[in-house]
Amino acid sequence: MGESTLRVAIAQISPVWLDRQATVEKVACWVRKAAQEGARLVAFGEALVPGYPFWLEHTDAARFDSALQKDLHAHYAAEGVVIERGDLDPVRGAALEGGIWVVLGTIERAMDRGGHSLYCTLVTINAFGEIVNTHRKLVPTYEERLAWSPGDGLGLRTFDLAPFTLGALNCWENWMPLPRAALSAQGEDLHVALWPGNARNTVDITRFMAREGRSYVLSASGLLSRADIHDGVPHADLLRDALPATCADGGSAIAAPDGSWLVEPVRGEERLLLGDLDHARLLGERQNFDPVGHYARPDVFELVVRRNRPRGVRFED
Repeated sequence: MGESTLRVAIAQISPVWLDRQATVEKVACWVRKAAQEGARLVAFGEALVPGYPFWLEHTDAARFDSALQKDLHAHYAAEGVVIERGDLDPVRGAALEGGIWVVLGTIERAMDRGGHSLYCTLVTINAFGEIVNTHRKLVPTYEERLAWSPGDGLGLRTFDLAPFTLGALNCWENWMPLPRAALSAQGEDLHVALWPGNARNTVDITRFMAREGRSYVLSASGLLSRADIHDGVPHADLLRDALPATCADGGSAIAAPDGSWLVEPVRGEERLLLGDLDHARLLGERQNFDPVGHYARPDVFELVVRRNRPRGVRFED
């Protein structure tokens, strides 16, 4: 490939549900597969490590002081990712080995907030195996708020992945115009959107974001079926009865900057999706529309982004 092109990948896989270590090892394996195919970036679904909390919707999760919900949440927290502990080291090692960037959805136990609450954190790892960004989802959606805490603006950043500028958001953040604008204003032209799974989330917005931003867009989704509820999950039999046969059917896809498909949404199978992106095509599409360039009015509109990570406490010794 030439200097203006970049091969990218989406690893549409299921987690070893609610098992952090096993899922991390599986992710590392798929990072290596993507690198072997010549990809310089691979993306995984939202909350993939250790998994999306699908039980919330189907087990009366809003019932106050429920013993069942406490059991499930305690297990979820115990399997959460502690970045400072090195929980993602196998993925970092695979990224370094393959010289490949990784965008990965995790559930983080945040040590800077006491270590007990959970955040839906999008982790970006560069080709040297370094964690360069941790973006905590700004607003958990619907029942997610029963498990996840609201995030912050610290991770609204872009990165040089020549010849592109990479940015990423979690799930319904991709519906929020201002986070998208914050990334576009930093030169983003390769956008990664992470989803827990289901083509209904990706078939419209992937192409819309590409068309609006005149950018390439990767929508990375996960998978989960009733068969993935293994015996190591608390109340496994109850969950097999309560959850639908298919919780997440994938829907991963890649759209070009004119809104056309490079890879149409793929449903129902573990698969590595590959795409070769040509930066020259992006420049051509921005000839007639550039949302933060010649088609912007900074004299009329200005966005302020508070890119910090509040802790809620300040010590003065």
